[in-house]
Amino acid sequence: MDLGLAGKVAIVTGGSEGIGKAAALRFAAEGARVVVVARRSDVLQAACAEMERVASGAVLPVAGDITAAATRERAVAAALERFGRIDILVNNAGTSMAKPFDGVSDEDWQADFDLKLWAAVRMIRAAVPEMRRGGGGRIVNVTNLAGKTPGASSMPTSVSRAAGIALTKALSKDLAKDNILVNTVCIGLIKSGQHERRHARQANEAPGETLDAFYGKLAASRGIPLGRVGEAREAGDVIAFLASGAASFITGVAINIDGGAAAVV
Repeated sequence: MDLGLAGKVAIVTGGSEGIGKAAALRFAAEGARVVVVARRSDVLQAACAEMERVASGAVLPVAGDITAAATRERAVAAALERFGRIDILVNNAGTSMAKPFDGVSDEDWQADFDLKLWAAVRMIRAAVPEMRRGGGGRIVNVTNLAGKTPGASSMPTSVSRAAGIALTKALSKDLAKDNILVNTVCIGLIKSGQHERRHARQANEAPGETLDAFYGKLAASRGIPLGRVGEAREAGDVIAFLASGAASFITGVAINIDGGAAAVV
């Protein structure tokens, strides 16, 4: 299925691994031109080299912390200077931080909101004028299930992600008149670099346990109806669909990518 993304210009934050990388790969394979933003320059360069091997478009890495104004400015400037427009923004940058309320410091709250909410707000603020000039655009915010169904010991992530879901809905109303569609994907248990690093840290506790076995135990512990952990490409494909012309009448929705695990729609 041709998603009609050839020639479109996308910015993907947190795009060097996991879901962000999978989305950027799919954009590149569809012929979009992609600006990929991530903190770790070496990981970013390797990811972009992989994208270039499948790309019919062009891939441009921007190394830096997306919470920093200078990084955001460089990402937007790179897109405009190299490609002349911005059509798609994927706000994917984020880490998992989940603690009991009493264990969350002011610094934890601030860092989590700076990364998961304020960086997205500020990237949207920078991208929207360019989307308007181009006659429309797509914004996809990557959040997670905790924003819909927060559990115990889930802060500050559950709160910042709930804010991201609310931001998505409110923006979809404000920007509809500009043909800018805004959606969010609520991520469940998906294979990622964070999980791989956790597996490596636990090597002493479970010597010889393979990564596949580790993921199998995770899936069982979460009671995922499909019985497995999701692949990053499965989330990347949904993001690419939402950014495409095939999703031209979809805005303001929060789509669960979770193998059926959520208790809510």
